[in-house]
Amino acid sequence: MGNCVEKEKVKTQRTVTGPITPHGLTNGTSPEQINLQVQGTEDGPGRGPLPAPPSTADMLTVRALYDFEAINEDDLSFKKGDRMHVEESSKNCDWWVAIHIRTSKQGYIPSNYVTRDDNSPQAQDWWCKVDRREADKILLLPGNPTGCFLVRESADLQTFVLSVRDFDSKTNDACPKHYRIRKMDQGGFYISPKRTFRDLLEMIDHYMKLADGLCCRLHSAYPKSPPQVQFRELEVARETVKLQKKLGSGCFGDVHAAKWRNVVDVAVKTLKPGAMAPEEFLAEAKLMHRLRHSKLVQLLAVCTTAEPIWIITELMVNGSLLDYLRKDEGRAINFKEIVDIAAQIAEGMAYLEEKNFVHRDLRAANILVGENNNVKVADFGLARLIQEDIYEANENAKFPIKWTAPEAAFDRKFSIKSDVWSFGVLLYELITFGRVPYPGMTGHEVLARVEKGYRMGKPMGSPVVCPDAYYDMMMNCWNRIAESRPTFNYMQSFFDDYSTTTEGEYRDV
Repeated sequence: MGNCVEKEKVKTQRTVTGPITPHGLTNGTSPEQINLQVQGTEDGPGRGPLPAPPSTADMLTVRALYDFEAINEDDLSFKKGDRMHVEESSKNCDWWVAIHIRTSKQGYIPSNYVTRDDNSPQAQDWWCKVDRREADKILLLPGNPTGCFLVRESADLQTFVLSVRDFDSKTNDACPKHYRIRKMDQGGFYISPKRTFRDLLEMIDHYMKLADGLCCRLHSAYPKSPPQVQFRELEVARETVKLQKKLGSGCFGDVHAAKWRNVVDVAVKTLKPGAMAPEEFLAEAKLMHRLRHSKLVQLLAVCTTAEPIWIITELMVNGSLLDYLRKDEGRAINFKEIVDIAAQIAEGMAYLEEKNFVHRDLRAANILVGENNNVKVADFGLARLIQEDIYEANENAKFPIKWTAPEAAFDRKFSIKSDVWSFGVLLYELITFGRVPYPGMTGHEVLARVEKGYRMGKPMGSPVVCPDAYYDMMMNCWNRIAESRPTFNYMQSFFDDYSTTTEGEYRDV
């Protein structure tokens, strides 16, 4: 696409290392020049003139996974299954210049709405990049028929797994079944050695016609929801965003449901005037914008040309985890779902851990809830930008003292290990359905007693009993020696495999 160049190295006190989703600055655009007139952003092209179409011989053929309606006038609308040509060199951007094969129309398309048009497993409707825990959740969603299925990588990443929704006539409940797909030395695949196939497409086609030893005949691939459409600009015009229902408020400001260009549902956090310097926030927003993970609330755009600063993110329909836990629908969740939520949060934090990015304010109030108890980590990085006096540990402080590790509270030493301490307190919030930690104690009492070795006891009186293994993990998070606390990667594995580790319920595939 011509105007995407090599990734700029991020210079920050918390260096982002490792492979980030490939997004580069546009030609000639410095960080200070991002405004409403830019022809591009860190993530690809702006609304400049479309380039002349190259020869289709130099282009990649892609197929649409979802319907897409144009948001800007130079976007290209398409339907699921439509085929398009895109320029190979544009593939490192969020938006690609494409030519519709059937209509010959040209325009910008969101790259996460299409896939390579080939016979690879990853290009099929039934392919899903999830683990067993997430596959179970997907298949058991209300409305999915018996025989709904997906194909994923196995836990050891060596083979594939066919996951199918079945119906147990004894319990009268839906249940997931998982079949390891094995590879043959000479090529091909099989579930049972009695029936082999040249490739996965032939296998799926066969089992959609008859069960042939499976629990049931495959009915249909699970219905994927369209992903979040990325904005083409980091800085957007305030008038293109229409605030709607107020969702809540916090120390940063108010949060509203909103519409961008009357099409895309978003959430808007309106920061209190004077809460942070626009220049510092914009520099931080550029970094936050590059952090992409399914368990992080995606920062989509900002409005910084006037106060109040607006932060535009994806919309999470059920609001904060803290409010959700205290409401009837939240208090109806069981321990297995609590463990699942803990695993999701640990997964998002493991990504930040990998990128050497410190959250600084991890607690239930900063976790957002979508549909079907899906949660994402929000507000990462913002605490560092809030004016320091708000975060001083005085009598009327808004600083989250009860969630803060001793080294951070006393010595201002924030790290991913201080986030681990906060995660331990978040586990307490989860198991108690939003109870305030250290009940009956002031912030100063908490600081004094924790410094002397006090730790909260196992939560009692909650609708859900707190098992020893769960409480032991909380205590591990509160180790006085920061480096002795577990990693988020370890805790993600612990909660992912909780039933296996603590109960021996099943061996994952």
